[in-house]
Order: sequence, then structure tokens, then C-alpha cells
Amino acid sequence: MKSCLAPLDAATDRMVARTMDWCAINSGTDNLEGIRRTADLIIPEFEAIGLTSEEQAPAPVTHVSDGGEVIEIPRAGAFVLSNRPQANRRILMTGHLDTVFPKDHHFQKIVDRGDGTLHGPGCADMKGGICVMLEAITVFEKTPYAEHVGIDVVLNADEETGSHASAHVLADKARSADIGMVFEPALPDGTLAGARAGSGHYTFTVKGLAAHAGREFDKGRNAIVGAAHVIAAVNALNGQRENTTMNIGVITGGVATNVVPDTCVVRMNARGRSPADLQWVDEQVRNIVASQNFGQDIEVSLHGGIHRPVKTNTGGTLALFELVKAAGADLGLEIGWQATGGCCDGNNLADAGLPNVDTLGVRGGNIHSDKEFAVIESFSERAKLACLVMLMLASGACPWPERLKGN
Repeated sequence: MKSCLAPLDAATDRMVARTMDWCAINSGTDNLEGIRRTADLIIPEFEAIGLTSEEQAPAPVTHVSDGGEVIEIPRAGAFVLSNRPQANRRILMTGHLDTVFPKDHHFQKIVDRGDGTLHGPGCADMKGGICVMLEAITVFEKTPYAEHVGIDVVLNADEETGSHASAHVLADKARSADIGMVFEPALPDGTLAGARAGSGHYTFTVKGLAAHAGREFDKGRNAIVGAAHVIAAVNALNGQRENTTMNIGVITGGVATNVVPDTCVVRMNARGRSPADLQWVDEQVRNIVASQNFGQDIEVSLHGGIHRPVKTNTGGTLALFELVKAAGADLGLEIGWQATGGCCDGNNLADAGLPNVDTLGVRGGNIHSDKEFAVIESFSERAKLACLVMLMLASGACPWPERLKGN
């Protein structure tokens, strides 16, 4: 089967050039026009190798504005590309078109540093990963083993903000697949992410009463002071449960120092390493808000909740990791993995019962920063790894992992 991978030996230059073209377009999650331009480059590449495409509408997504109003956020849709709908086995491959860098961010240019790395927005996370996926499918499709295996690809456009608009698409395709392959970047040394924490986002909207800070201070009800009580109560949960954290990340409120503020918005991220951890967080947060014990005439409302379930490295997912490790060994690669507090669409796939490995993209680092880089030699390397895993399953050389229990 390794002989089938020979076309990838000369693929690096093509893959790098393609990735640089894709990364030259800003596709921050909120930049719908940039996402459309990026999709217009990428989707035809998949169609050219025999996949049919369909764009699915985003689910409604709401957000609390800095003024405390719940508003709907526009989001791009998700693209689903598929072949052989009647195949006996199906592989789901996922990637995201969006990056964390907005249209006005200073980090817009991609360059070849000349030291074996690319430096640019999305080169690792994860336009480089989509390129790896494309090349792996291209080679797989030319082998006799592809005949009885169907491929589904989901390219969403809001992964970097939690996949709220595309979660239904991921869940739907995960329920009908046998394994998942997600092309987030591996670490620079090739280490993959294993178990992943679950996550939730909560927004507390604190309402008081505005008043002149000099003339009628006593008539005001200070929302920022009320928010301080909320923050203290939530922060006190930290340390009560191992590996479970609540991070107060953003506070917005007030208009001037001589005005008693009537609105304050507090945004928090929670993380947990087990479903029980996340359930505990959610219950505790809702109990705090239900108490409404934040000061006279102060009212607090809650928006959000747990949106990324925990992903454990057990059962079929562990079996798939071992298969990836074996494929890596055949290619002379040492594949290891480690648990992480980060989340990705692999969490969603696991929640739908799908065994998956979610760091099969290029090796890279410093993602979500203006120092993001991708290791050039890993483009071909990781395409070979992904393709070999597909071949080992499709040929019957290795058993297909069992779906996850209880999902």
C-alpha cells in the first residue's frame, strides 16, 4: 500500500503554493465575504477529484452585545462534499475555512521564511490542514481500495468561535460515518492531541439603574459593582473541582466616571475534563444567577452554556489513534499524543459517537498569534499519513474501530 503514496513524494511544492494562495485571503469568522472567496478557491479543488458539493445554511447564533442586548450574529454556511453515497463504510473528514484573524488584523501576509517554515495566518490552522486532506483524498481515490468506501468532507466557517452555526451539520454527518479525521495542526514535533477538555461560554448581563454620580448617587444602582459580586461568586468555584476552571475573560460596562452605570456585561469561559465536570459547572453557574444576590435592585441574566462536550481518548478513538501510530511507524514517523485543554470539532464528532483523530494536519505552532507557522516538510508527510490510514482501513488490513458507546 505504501507504493500508492508515491505521487505525494513530489507534492510539497504544489501543496505549499496552494496553501499560500488560500492564506492570502483573510477569512476571519466574521468576514463573510472573505470566507466566500476562500470557499470559491477550495471547493472546486474537491469537486475536481469527484466529490459533489452542497452548501448548508447556518443555524441561528445569538450573542450579547456590549450594551446587554441579545442579537443574532451573521455566520457563513458549511460545505458538505461527498462521494459514493451507497458505500458500505464512510470516512468523515473535517476542516474549517475560518481563522481567528479579523479583516482589520495586522497579520494578513503569508511568506516562506526560507528556513523550512511558512509564516502566515491560517497556514497551520488550518488551511494547510485542508490542503493535506485534499491531497490524501486525491491519492486514495486513485487506488482500487476506494471503491467500497465513501468520503464525506465538512468544511465549516465558524470553528474558531465554537461551531455554533455548523454543529448540526457535524453531528448529522458524524452519525452516518465510521471514523472521523480532523485536520487541525499537530504540534511542531508531530505530537497529536489526545483527550480534549469540554468547554462552555457564558455571558452575564448585569442591570442596575443609571444616575448622576454627584447629584443623585444614592438613586443609582451600580451594575459594575453588581458584576463584581457575580465575578466573585463565579471565581470562587475555581479550585473546588480538579481540572475544572472558570475564566472571567471580558468585562464591559459604564459610559463615564460621573455616571452610575446601569449595565455591565461579563463574559466567561469554562473548561472541564469530564461530562460530570461540565454538568457541575453549569449547575453552579445557574444556581449563582438564580440567587439574584448581587445588590439592591440589581438583576442578572445569563446567556450561553456548554457547547463543546468532552472528548475522551478511549474505545474506538483510542483504537484509531493506535492505527495512526502504526501507519506512522510504517512511514518512519514516531506518533505520540497528549491530552489538551483545547477544543475543536473533534469534540463534536465524539459526542455524536464517532471515533476520531483531530490533529492530522500539518505540523505547526504559535497558532492564534501573529507568529503562526507551518513546517513545510510536513505537508507531504501528513498527507501520506492520512492516506495510509485510509488505505489500511479500506483494504481490510486493519479493523474499523467501533463507534463510541453511550453517544
